Amino acid sequence: MSDTDQLMRRNHELSILNTIAEALNREVDLSRALDAALNSIAALFNVQTGWIWLQREDTGATYLAAALNLPPGLKHDPASMEGDDCFCLEKYALGTLDTAANVSIITCTRLKYLSTEKTGGLRYHASVPLYHHDRRVGVLNVVSADWSELSADDLRLLNTVGGLLSIAIERARLFDRSLELGALEERNRLAREIHDTLAQGLAAITLQLETADALMHVENVEGAHDAVMRALTLARANMEEARRSVLDLRAAPLEKQSFCDALRALVKRYGEDRGLQTHIELIGADRPLPMRVEAGLYRIAQEALTNVVRHASAKHIWVTFTAQPDQVELLIEDDGQGFDPTTIPADRFGLIGLNERARLLGGTFEVCTQPGEGASLHIIIPLASGEGSR
Repeated sequence: MSDTDQLMRRNHELSILNTIAEALNREVDLSRALDAALNSIAALFNVQTGWIWLQREDTGATYLAAALNLPPGLKHDPASMEGDDCFCLEKYALGTLDTAANVSIITCTRLKYLSTEKTGGLRYHASVPLYHHDRRVGVLNVVSADWSELSADDLRLLNTVGGLLSIAIERARLFDRSLELGALEERNRLAREIHDTLAQGLAAITLQLETADALMHVENVEGAHDAVMRALTLARANMEEARRSVLDLRAAPLEKQSFCDALRALVKRYGEDRGLQTHIELIGADRPLPMRVEAGLYRIAQEALTNVVRHASAKHIWVTFTAQPDQVELLIEDDGQGFDPTTIPADRFGLIGLNERARLLGGTFEVCTQPGEGASLHIIIPLASGEGSR
C-alpha cells in the first residue's frame, strides 16, 4: 500500500472514530448511547446486524443491552438471547477474548441451529471485548452478510471503537448513579417533611380529641362522646397511615433487591396469603432497569394482583416479565370469573389507575377479558426513547 493510500485510510479511520465519538458524547443515557453507537457502526462499517452484551457491576451476570436489526429467529424469541452459554461470552469470561475476534473465528451459537430463513443467512460475527481499564464491561458483536474475514486494520479499528464505547458506558453508569443518589436524598427529605408536618399534626389532633372526650364524658354528653370517639379512631388511623408513608419513602420495596427478586416475592406472597397457585416466568432478569421504571412496574404489579384477589375469584395467576433492549413487558393472567370492561362501575378505579401508571412511564396498558373467561393485563414500557439501563 502506497503512502498516499495509507494516509487516505488513516484519514478515513479518524473520520469514523470522530463520528462515533461525537454520537457517544451527545448521550449520557446508557440505552441511547448504545443505540447511537450501533447505528453509527452500522453506517460506517457497512454492518447489517449488531448487538451489545453488558456485564452487571453487582452480580457479574451478562445481559443483552442493545440490538440493531436482529435476525427474525432472535428478535421474535427473546429467551434465545438469555444466558451466557455462547462461544463469544464463554471466551470473554475465560479471559481469552482480549482483542477483537475475527468473523472467521466466532460462529454464533445462537444462530448456528436456526434455519436460513430465521437467520437471514448470518452465521458468523466479529466480537469486540469491552473493558474499562482492567474491568470487564461487555462484548460488542457486529456482522454483515458479505463479510468473510476482516483485515488486521479493521480489527484494530474495531478495538478502538470498543474503547470509545467502554468509556461512554462508564460515563453513563456514573451519571445514573448520581441520579439515584439524588433521588434517595429527595425521598429522605420528603420523609422528614411528612414526619415534621402530617404525623405531628395528627398527633396533636389526637391529643386534643382525647382532652375533649374527657371533658365531655364528665358532662355525660353521650352523643358528642360517640362522635368524638369516631373522630379519634379516624385520627389514629390517619397517623398510622402517615407512619407507613414515611416507611415507604425511606425504604422502598425494591431497595437491596432487584426488581425481578421483588416481583417474585410479591407474587409468592399474594399466592400464599390467598391460597392461589402462582406461576412466574422472568426473561431478561439480569438486565438492570431505570429506578423510575422498576418502581412504576412494581406498583403496577402490586395493584393488578390486588385487583385479582379482590374481584376475580381466581385459582391460578400467571405472571410473565420480559426485558429487552428497547422495552419491557409485564403480562398478568388469571383464570377467574372475568368481567365486561364496558360495564365497570363508576366507583371502581383499579383499571384506570393501572392505565395511568403505565402512561406515566410512557407505556401502554391493555386488558383482555370477558365474563367467565378470566383476564389478562398486558403492560409495555419502552426504554430506548429515554430510559437507560444502569
